[in-house]
Amino acid sequence: MSDPRKPDWDPRSAEVLRDQRAAYDAMRERCPVAWSDYLQWSLFRHEDIVRVLHDHETFSSVASRHLSVPNGMDPPEHTVYRRVVEPYFAAARVEAFEPSCRQLAADLVGRVLARGEVEFMAEFARPFAVAVQCAFLGWPPSLHERLARWTRRNHEATLARNQAAMSDIAREFEGFIDEMLDARRQAGAQPGDDVTAALMHETVGGRPLGDEEIASILRNWTVGEVGTIAAAVGILVEYLSRHASLQDRLRARPELLPAAIDEILRIHGPLVANRRVATRPVEIGGRSIAAGERLTLVWISANRDGRVFDEPEAFRLDRDPAANLLYGAGIHVCPGAPLARMELRVVMEALLGRATAIEPVPGKAAGRAAYPASGFADLPLSIR
Repeated sequence: MSDPRKPDWDPRSAEVLRDQRAAYDAMRERCPVAWSDYLQWSLFRHEDIVRVLHDHETFSSVASRHLSVPNGMDPPEHTVYRRVVEPYFAAARVEAFEPSCRQLAADLVGRVLARGEVEFMAEFARPFAVAVQCAFLGWPPSLHERLARWTRRNHEATLARNQAAMSDIAREFEGFIDEMLDARRQAGAQPGDDVTAALMHETVGGRPLGDEEIASILRNWTVGEVGTIAAAVGILVEYLSRHASLQDRLRARPELLPAAIDEILRIHGPLVANRRVATRPVEIGGRSIAAGERLTLVWISANRDGRVFDEPEAFRLDRDPAANLLYGAGIHVCPGAPLARMELRVVMEALLGRATAIEPVPGKAAGRAAYPASGFADLPLSIR
């Protein structure tokens, strides 16, 4: 731009990174459409974000230089690929995977109960997220540590906006995928063997999916699943550790868990934001956005907007679930939402069903996660 914009805020300042929710709440009231050199435009109000989500002609999802199937695509291309991925999260497939998910959760619950006092993120939330993702895709447990390391490095490179590191990390993930695809080709894998094998037999436009497309789908699923599920599990358990009466209520009435999970994750969202690019000049919240400029949709802020959610900090089960943007909205609403909801319900059933008390550890404070992650970096808890 010939006329550089003056930053309204710094998303990487110590104040923001120290407490993202508080910072985004403040921005929503002070400057709801804000410019920064790091993110360009950031949107904080529910109304503005919903407008963007439902206008894919003005706000494109093609926001990355890398192939991103299908969430980094616009119609009609997005529609074709979305039809390929949606069946993987159909009710029957999610239901069939539930026993495996339940066993993974039970194993981890047994371990933390045996220890009593744990660093919950390192000993439960992250291992569960990695293990359940590998199990869903048909990947071996030997990949768990590599995948956890890759997820951590991806977050670090994103915060630093280190393009070289992000390219290296993308290539590393493609190496994982090459290993998985080669092993299945050598074994003559069939579509019914596992999710990864099934993707290898998918077609789009009358041709097989290419390896680059398969890698992109698996990368998007993994980035979207591992970090977000780990954050969500940590957020849920931390919240319950501070609300013993709610723990007891959910133990007594487990049928309330699905709604309770969505409401806790509205109060403290596990996914910070998504991106769009303006395709033409447009005005939002009194700010003029030029064609080609990037927008960051801050989910955490939108779901705490008092204009939509009365007493946004309060836990209430009588809210309109359609207003909750936990899984997005519009044509890009998260296709994996049914899987994520099942995993979170199962893991909370496992914890609440066996642990009689989940409590903070006196004198040991939780450490908040820094952008682009949400939730907690570390979470000392007593579980018995």
